[in-house]
Amino acid sequence: MAIQIGRPFTSTAQLKTLLFAGFCGSVLVACGSPDAAEPSDVGTPPAQADAISGPLANALPEPLDVGPVIADPAEIASPDSRTVVRVWSQDGEPHYAINRDGAPVLADSQLGFRFAEGHNLEAGLQLTAIETAAHDESWEQPWGERRVVRDHHNELAATFTSTEFEGGEITVRFRVFDAGVGFRFEVERGSDGTAPIEITDELTEFHLAESGEAWWTPAHEFNRYEYIYSTGAVEDAANAHTPFTVRLDSGPYLAIHEAALVNYSGMSLDQRRDRVFEAELRGWSDGGKVRTTAHFTTPWRTIQIADDAPGLINGTDITLNLNEPNALGDVSWLEPGNYIGIWWGMHLNEYTWGSGPNHGATTERTRAYIDFAAENGFIGVLVEGWNIGWDGDWFNNGEIIDFTTPYEDFDLEGLASYAQERGVRLIGHHETSAAITNYENQLEDAFALYEANGIRAVKTGYVDDAGEMLRRDEDGHARYEWHDSQFSVEHHQRVLEAAARHRIAINAHEPIKDTGLRRTYPNAMTREGVRGQEFNAWGDPPNGPSHTPTIAYTRMLSGPADFTPGIFDLTFERQDGVRGVQTTLSKQLALYVVLYSPLAMAADLIENYDAHPEMFQFIRDVPADWEESIALQGEVGEYVVQVRKDRASEDWYLGAITDETPRGLSVPLDFLDDGTSYTAQIYRDRADAHWLTNPYAYVVEERTVTASDVMELPLASSGGAAIRFVPQ
Repeated sequence: MAIQIGRPFTSTAQLKTLLFAGFCGSVLVACGSPDAAEPSDVGTPPAQADAISGPLANALPEPLDVGPVIADPAEIASPDSRTVVRVWSQDGEPHYAINRDGAPVLADSQLGFRFAEGHNLEAGLQLTAIETAAHDESWEQPWGERRVVRDHHNELAATFTSTEFEGGEITVRFRVFDAGVGFRFEVERGSDGTAPIEITDELTEFHLAESGEAWWTPAHEFNRYEYIYSTGAVEDAANAHTPFTVRLDSGPYLAIHEAALVNYSGMSLDQRRDRVFEAELRGWSDGGKVRTTAHFTTPWRTIQIADDAPGLINGTDITLNLNEPNALGDVSWLEPGNYIGIWWGMHLNEYTWGSGPNHGATTERTRAYIDFAAENGFIGVLVEGWNIGWDGDWFNNGEIIDFTTPYEDFDLEGLASYAQERGVRLIGHHETSAAITNYENQLEDAFALYEANGIRAVKTGYVDDAGEMLRRDEDGHARYEWHDSQFSVEHHQRVLEAAARHRIAINAHEPIKDTGLRRTYPNAMTREGVRGQEFNAWGDPPNGPSHTPTIAYTRMLSGPADFTPGIFDLTFERQDGVRGVQTTLSKQLALYVVLYSPLAMAADLIENYDAHPEMFQFIRDVPADWEESIALQGEVGEYVVQVRKDRASEDWYLGAITDETPRGLSVPLDFLDDGTSYTAQIYRDRADAHWLTNPYAYVVEERTVTASDVMELPLASSGGAAIRFVPQ
């Protein structure tokens, strides 16, 4: 008898197949299928397998009586009826599938869990209860891409009860929106809900119904989420971070991600078989994937579905709607806006983070930056490298960093007071080098110091290789955890909670990915989690022309990103002789509209803005908090046209960017208010512009437009256009 070693059989049907093979001999193919059934249509549950009969059946435990079983699949449709979720028990295994306009999007996909000890929840599960509900309400964000968010969905809660042990139950709660689907698991494994358990595997599958083109960054790699996006056939993606974006061959666009990631491990996607991706949870250094209790609830697994690429951008409210409401109460102290910083000079090797003759974080330099911020309407000044611990190899010196003691040449209290006199604030900085225990031991004191000095926002950093987050166990032994592990998830939540107690917002770099938790903790204002602008100073290679038109449809689907646009010195000499910033100047402006962040940096050295004052005016004007946001046109990796309305005025802003391909775009202005004339302040590429040969060729002009007009936008190679529409 030939047995293929792989996943152990866990269902009656799998056992039947194995027994059938044994009776027929060692050549499985000679006997045919044990059921001899025709294959079912994609996305349709096959018939239940026959029960095993004969003497071998006596070896199986008698199944528990779980009461009436629901044999037919349960279904729930989106409010517009285009998307339908089907869920059922197949040979004792929970399964689901998703159709869009009657065609399969996700085919037959399994669900379930395995645990370090005791019974698994993957077999012997019968569908025993169904509950449905409808929901339609709107809620208001304190800041964001839009002020009012509509939560309109239909819900199906499908409960699967174990026939193998008492008290085993999985409720899969589906919420189906017009823009996609979210589902989570509410699990009971036994009667003692507080008993500790360890999840070793979540069996959630995402079985793409067909092939297509995909865009992804690799999981399990040292540089966390900071990679140039790969693009290729779906089958080429081995293990991918989410959001994982796909254009199916038949047309629909999908983005698989997760929402409300708390007290759990981050999920990547492991392609086990062609087009069958399984949830891969990042584990602890000393065993297991997730440590929880016998009654637990998972994050939401999300599948955005859109007819075109801009539809993915416009459908991201799913993630917010699947998070819990604001848990912090009054957050009027949060201050969205644009800032500057002592940052880019260190990446250019003009200044140093550590102390010495070229120290960047000096009192004198910071005062100059405060003056510049006050004169140009910025809300604050970020200062990196101000505190003890940066000297030497700070990448590996995390345990000696002191978060309350400045270097002698940095007057924290005096500068904070001077900034407030000038109507701005210092923005704090905590680089931990991923030495988590050292940071958490100082957390309260560090935030209290900032609060006492009027500092309302802090950039945190976790620079280290993925898998090298250093925690000390109760015996003081070093343990090293992944940046997307449950340990990291829980640490970042502790930081948010501590910061909120001191009325401080967080901008996390080298973070856990965004999953919409900013709804519950509005002080989680922005984060990195992307290959940002600093790679253009020293990265090998720098970010290419297609990078930002790709992340608009991938990384940005998860939430705001502190990409740090606004570099005006585009031709600085890198040590390797490669052109670093591979955009035109107009594209740098457009990024403020395309790549959303409520804390957005004007990233260049302040002296470089003097060379192009007419272009700098757009950065002075563009807000960071929006009434409404709409993606109008685009294609993944090629181009984006995004418009946003200012929350504090009636002004609209447009940003358009392209990859290395020059293109002419025709953009209807029907997003503007009817009956109103606007002055369009236009910053665009000149006809002879090119990112490599002529990046400073631009035109600044004005014209009068209305909602009935169509604007023609010529974009150069890796070029862009930025427009402010002011009502007349």
